[in-house]
Amino acid sequence: MSPNKIVKTDAEWRAQLTDVEFQVLREAATERPWTGELIDEKRDGVFRCRACGAQLFPSGTKFDSHCGWPSFYDAEEGAVTLHEDRSHGMVRTEVRCASCDSHLGHVFPDAPQTPTGERFCINSVSLTFDQTEGEPA
Repeated sequence: MSPNKIVKTDAEWRAQLTDVEFQVLREAATERPWTGELIDEKRDGVFRCRACGAQLFPSGTKFDSHCGWPSFYDAEEGAVTLHEDRSHGMVRTEVRCASCDSHLGHVFPDAPQTPTGERFCINSVSLTFDQTEGEPA
């Protein structure tokens, strides 16, 4: 385990997160499509893990995939970990925050229009957004 890894008990996470945030980030639930506050976010900045604040995705990697969740074609180097997910009768690749192991969403190799060919399909509730300084609000 990394010395910088954030480890908390479920009780500590529950005290910090709303019920929905806890369900998604700590229990790997999925928010309903087209309901997240960051789907249409287009300003310059950085998307961070809602649980620990780690920088995950630069705004320049966000694209409109029309899937109902914020989509990115790449993450910050070392910011996320990938895990095989065999839930719900399918095989997918789960994306977690490398700092706190929170569930963020899944990554799919179905975005040929992007530089990486990947689509990180991320729950809005798993993220916060910090606008780049100097940009108009």
